[in-house]
Amino acid sequence: MPIRYILKQLLMPPGGLLLLLLAAWCLRRRFPRLAAGCFVAAVAGLWLLSLPVTVEWSARLLEREPAMAEARWPALAGQVDAIVVLGAGRERDDPAWGGDQPSPLALERLRYGARLAKASGLPLLISGGLHFGQPPSEAALMAQVLERDFGVKARWQEGRSRTTWENAVYSAALLKSAGMERVLLVTQAWHMPRARWCFEQQGLAVMTAPLGFLGVANGRPVGGWLPEAKALWQSGLLLNEALGLLAYPLFYGAESGRE
Repeated sequence: MPIRYILKQLLMPPGGLLLLLLAAWCLRRRFPRLAAGCFVAAVAGLWLLSLPVTVEWSARLLEREPAMAEARWPALAGQVDAIVVLGAGRERDDPAWGGDQPSPLALERLRYGARLAKASGLPLLISGGLHFGQPPSEAALMAQVLERDFGVKARWQEGRSRTTWENAVYSAALLKSAGMERVLLVTQAWHMPRARWCFEQQGLAVMTAPLGFLGVANGRPVGGWLPEAKALWQSGLLLNEALGLLAYPLFYGAESGRE
């Protein structure tokens, strides 16, 4: 896991773009044209990925599942067996809370999952493993926040997974042992296509409840053509997701076919 994390940080923006700038500096004397190309590519990449309008347009390519109307929530109990909320990392050692807390993305999922559970009466599963091997699991942290702050108790905690694929594998095992094979999946809209694919590969019938849409009008001055730090972070999320959509069938397609 540490090697994978380091490689990912070096290659994904802004790491990969900073490496291009470093390459431009190192090559400037022996290969000036190549150095100029690296420099232009790095600067152009940083600028494009920092634009809210880039986030808006690229998110629309990933956000394939429509939002679920609130009017449908009470009838969900007749359509699925359980709600599954996926983990999304955690923040370390916040002094205000006296320990680790779910990330903002995870809290967004929890809030939506709690609303759905209260409206439908469905049981809820939280899926998320250890953060670099350090307990407690994301699932345990999220379940604690879910009960204390939203008044909903999770029936299951899946605390072993480290990837979206493992979210699906271990969650499916828990649900199938309880005789449940129809799930309502809760995660961000841009993450939903990959998450849905993973859960369907485990033989589950999946209904989606996406949230946190980024492919909406950005509402920024100048139409979102001014660079913004938040947009750079969001572009990194979307690029990671696009690569995941391409890579998962290659890495896990054969594995799912054997099951």
